Amino acid sequence: MLNLFHNIEMNQKDSLDYKQAIANLYSRRSQSYDSIEWHEKIAHKLVDYADITAGSKVLDIATGTGMVAFYVASKIGSLGSVIGIDISDGMLQIANLKLKSCGLSNIKFEKGDGEALNFKDTTFDYIFCSSAFIWMSDIESVLRHWHTKLKDHGKLGFHAFYGNAFVTGVIAQNVLQKYGVSYLMNKPTGTKDKCHELMRQGGFKNIDIKIIAGGSYIGLEEAKSSWVTSSHPAPGQFPHPMAQMTSEQQAAAQSEFEHELEKLNSEQGIWNDMTVFYVFGEK
Repeated sequence: MLNLFHNIEMNQKDSLDYKQAIANLYSRRSQSYDSIEWHEKIAHKLVDYADITAGSKVLDIATGTGMVAFYVASKIGSLGSVIGIDISDGMLQIANLKLKSCGLSNIKFEKGDGEALNFKDTTFDYIFCSSAFIWMSDIESVLRHWHTKLKDHGKLGFHAFYGNAFVTGVIAQNVLQKYGVSYLMNKPTGTKDKCHELMRQGGFKNIDIKIIAGGSYIGLEEAKSSWVTSSHPAPGQFPHPMAQMTSEQQAAAQSEFEHELEKLNSEQGIWNDMTVFYVFGEK
């Protein structure tokens, strides 16, 4: 019995450490996050596809610098409200600086964990999660949790990514598998069927998934610099799956990763698929 409780405590500590690592990662990225136009493009498209109505009460989970939240606030009017939550202090600092200069009064930002929402049930008309669903530690339970916070007929919308999206992650998966390491990345949500089943199990109905293909070429050196390490959080996995590898194995895996990228390189660079799933469901 003591061993059982000890394991539960260790799991809780792992979860806290995992979330702190993500918070630190995005705080480091906060100053430059808005410079990547793709982030804003897909954030706005998520809101557009939801066909949001004026006067709605909205929650933006993992709001980051507020790309969804600000766009929502411009659509719901003065009778609506949007709350953006995030675990990254750095991201929230940027969001609040932007808020001071925009003059909107129907929006606020606060620190919050998307997997442990501090709101009453049946509070929101819409819940959004842009680009961050991959980071949830338990995607099945978090969908059921979000379901409880929606009003009847409320709508959830989030991004997921095609299983072969982000070439460096895919190559890393394939290489690490040879060392007995399972690096999940987009696998849990990598097909339309997987996303649909997750939403169904979460209690959602009228599920709609829009698939928007896209991508761009990236340079070889940029791709090589994206090698994963055990010091960088692995989406949805803790402890990091590479922690079991020796330093020699990690060095060998990195060398193989770079070799595989070199084989993909062309005059244009390496094609980086960025196909996005826009996933919606109704309570």
